[in-house]
Amino acid sequence: MAVDIQPACLGLYCGKTLLFKNGSTEIYGECGVCPRGQRTNAQKYCQPCTESPELYDWLYLGFMAMLPLVLHWFFIEWYSGKKSSSALFQHITALFECSMAAIITLLVSDPVGVLYIRSCRVLMLSDWYTMLYNPSPDYVTTVHCTHEAVYPLYTIVFIYYAFCLVLMMLLRPLLVKKIACGLGKSDRFKSIYAALYFFPILTVLQAVGGGLLYYAFPYIILVLSLVTLAVYMSASEIEKSQLQLLILKVVAL
Repeated sequence: MAVDIQPACLGLYCGKTLLFKNGSTEIYGECGVCPRGQRTNAQKYCQPCTESPELYDWLYLGFMAMLPLVLHWFFIEWYSGKKSSSALFQHITALFECSMAAIITLLVSDPVGVLYIRSCRVLMLSDWYTMLYNPSPDYVTTVHCTHEAVYPLYTIVFIYYAFCLVLMMLLRPLLVKKIACGLGKSDRFKSIYAALYFFPILTVLQAVGGGLLYYAFPYIILVLSLVTLAVYMSASEIEKSQLQLLILKVVAL
């Protein structure tokens, strides 16, 4: 196989895009940013992402998908409490919204129309922050090679949050207006207003700390589980010795 020989690319994520292929002859362009859905290999050539997400990748996506659902449920309980019997219907609606958003997100992702995605393997933390690794060969001109090296783990979360927000605005106000009769007019939509605050926060969190969350989410789940367990048991008036024993058992696991 004949390959067009050019100088090696600078930078960690700059690559050469395939311009022409005729049989065994491949001609690549100059070093630059790889197209969406591709990342550089060891030889600095842009290669399509054709792998399936690993189990850890799916667990990360599941964690990011559960965050808005848990926050929905928390604020529904916080503002409804025992004052309204509509809380259960709102919980079910929030679950439906997030489930439909997840399904739609998978369907619109590449390959389109199937509940399957192709991805690039996450190799290191810097894969999430390629914008920080644009080379400057002469210390004056910057070669911009920013692309989604962890395709699609970074952008698919934003797409999911967008669909969650759209479905919530379409479905939840109608439901709350119909069944939340036990609440005052000012309290009916507070759980929706809360979502309009936490969705931008989640978006910024993913944009800035997506890579950190990718590596830290198992420990975050463990810590939050212990904290919520301790709070629940203390509120249930369980003896301190029993609480300490149970926490030690969980940590030992």
